Amino acid sequence: MKEIAYIVYYHKHNFYSLNAIVGALETDEVFESIDFYFIPTQDKLKESIEEVTKKYNKIMVGISFYTTQLFETQDLVRIIKRRYKEKVLIVAGGPHPTGDPFGTLKMGVDIVVVGEGEEIIIELMQRIVNNEKIDDIKGIAYINENNRYTYTGKRNLVNLDKYPPFPIKNTRFGAIEITRGCPYVCYFCQTPYILGTKPRHRSIEIICRFVQELKNFYEDLTDIRFITPNAFSYGSQDGKNLNLEKLEDLLFNIRKILGSKGRIFLGTFPSEVRPEHVIEETLNLILKYANNDNITIGAQSGSQKLLDSCHRDHTIQDIYNAVDLTLKSNLKINVDFIFGLPEENEEDIKLTIQMMKDLATKGARIHAHSFIPLPQTPYANATVKKIRDLYKKEIKLLTSKGFAFGDWQKQERLAMKIANYMKKINIK
Repeated sequence: MKEIAYIVYYHKHNFYSLNAIVGALETDEVFESIDFYFIPTQDKLKESIEEVTKKYNKIMVGISFYTTQLFETQDLVRIIKRRYKEKVLIVAGGPHPTGDPFGTLKMGVDIVVVGEGEEIIIELMQRIVNNEKIDDIKGIAYINENNRYTYTGKRNLVNLDKYPPFPIKNTRFGAIEITRGCPYVCYFCQTPYILGTKPRHRSIEIICRFVQELKNFYEDLTDIRFITPNAFSYGSQDGKNLNLEKLEDLLFNIRKILGSKGRIFLGTFPSEVRPEHVIEETLNLILKYANNDNITIGAQSGSQKLLDSCHRDHTIQDIYNAVDLTLKSNLKINVDFIFGLPEENEEDIKLTIQMMKDLATKGARIHAHSFIPLPQTPYANATVKKIRDLYKKEIKLLTSKGFAFGDWQKQERLAMKIANYMKKINIK
């Protein structure tokens, strides 16, 4: 019987990050000391913990979550800790725990992984298996024996080539992360504040190694998707000036492995592209190598004043150009907008509505979002207001005609709760 069970809460919205964690564990000999359980739902998670506690001396539950999952995760953690107390060690990581480690610990989590988790999880699991102290592991937060909050300090950023994007031995495949870090520091986005502003790219050689793994497993039905803050920035040193040669080299080599039957998806879920990077050359790469019939860009607002205030670093004209060029290339385009951004006034709303109408008339689809304050961003403590009736009227009209979609109404309600939470704990 193995000493430790690692129960992975393999939620459909979080499995990409958990793939990276389990994949990292597979690179170390500590992997041999662990039995893994991948559980997709809360109900099954509770059932699994009940069974696993009868078989193992040590049980770790791994959870990754976004701020939008804060309240459901709070409830889950409380149920687990109330029932199993010290029998189960809950380790949480991901965007929200990294941005709000103290608040996450107050929920009942035992250890928070702050930042990138590949190196941390290996070291942490080694200590747990060997019954050793964890207080000198960089990059974690916990409540010490004196009931005081303890953060062990920032860890160096990870070299992506050292770790797989998903587990091979546990056969949990998914999108391949090709780039981590973003130079644009948009005030509503956590990515640059958690993962750094200098892009780090997984090498073509390593990416292709895992493409081959997928090809070997799925044979002719292989789909390749990418995780990246900006799909066209692969290979760029600064993330702003494109390296088209490197991007094409990546796509060429993947296509060589897949042949004609495998599919490549670039610039669409689970990533998107910047408006100013939609040019004839990048669109031609999609047409030449990829299989998606659409791309997604982030516009966020039709007001240049608002784009500047949230540090978007692109222009209104960049958005129109991206839509025109994409549609001219016979590709569809989805355009993200965020309603209720801080500092938004009635004039900004009218400009955004006009842009949405313009783009819909051209043939674009509008993807509507409500602003949600996120920890460790400049807008963490921003005031959240109800979405203006003017927005609601126009977006409902566009939606009824098939020109818009999105969960903005659900996000609006959730944003109010999150904003109250942020103010209550004075999150920074």
